[in-house]
Amino acid sequence: MTESTNGRPTAAPQRHRGAVTLRRDAVPLSTADEKLLDSHHRGEWKTKDAWRALRILSEFVEGFDTLADLPPAVSVFGSARSKPESAECELATRLGAALAEAGYAVITGGGPGVMEAANRGATEAGGMSVGLGIELPFEQGLNDWVDVGIDFRYFFVRKTMFVKYAQAFVVLPGGFGTLDELFEAITLVQTRKVTRFPVILMGADYWSGLLDWIKQRMLDDGKINAADLDLIQVTDDVAEAVQIIVNAGAALADSQASS
Repeated sequence: MTESTNGRPTAAPQRHRGAVTLRRDAVPLSTADEKLLDSHHRGEWKTKDAWRALRILSEFVEGFDTLADLPPAVSVFGSARSKPESAECELATRLGAALAEAGYAVITGGGPGVMEAANRGATEAGGMSVGLGIELPFEQGLNDWVDVGIDFRYFFVRKTMFVKYAQAFVVLPGGFGTLDELFEAITLVQTRKVTRFPVILMGADYWSGLLDWIKQRMLDDGKINAADLDLIQVTDDVAEAVQIIVNAGAALADSQASS
C-alpha cells in the first residue's frame, strides 16, 4: 500500500501473473502475450521463446486440471465496463441464476460488469461460478463472486478453456473483447473445429445493428451462407435462453447415443 495526501493508504498498482503478484515499480509495461507475439525482437525466438513454451504448457495443464471436474457449463461474455444498475447486468444476474438452477456452472472472464453480474447470479443461486482472468495492462482482478478462479498470462490458453468446458456461449452487450469471443465461437462452430453448441445473443436492441449489417452486407455479398445465420440465436428471455441450451444438450446426447 502507498500513503495518500490525507494519510490514508491507497491501493498500489498491481498485476497478477499466474501465482505471482506484482506491485508498484515491479509492474512491467508489457504483457506476456505482447512479448510472445512481438516480431521486432527476433533474437529472443531461439532463447526466451523455448522457456515461454513451458509456461504456456503449464497454463494448459493448470487449466485442464482445475476445470476437468466441472459440471456442464456455459460461458457468459459481456462488458467489464457495464454499471451494476445497467439493464445488461440485471439480465446477466438473472441469467446466471437460471443457469445455476438448471444445473450449469457459469464461466466468465472473472472481471467486473456483466461478468461479475453473471457470477453473482450463479453463486447466489447455489451454482458453481468460474472466473478465467487474464493479465492486462489495466489490472481488473477476479470479482468476489468467483468460486473457482484462474489467472492466465496468454489469451489463447484462456480462450481454449472458455470453449473446451462450455456447452454454450451467451453473449451480452460488450466491446472488442466480447466481439472477439463471439466471432471466434461462430467461426469454430462454422468450420466444425468444435462440436456445435448454441451461440446466444442477449440484449437484442444492442446487437440489432450488427445483425442487420451481417444480413445486408455479408450475406448479400455472398461472404456467408444463409445457413450460417442459424449459428446465432437472439433472445432477451432468460428462460428461453436456458431452454435453448438444455434442448441442444439433449439433442447432442441423443445423437451420440444412436451413433
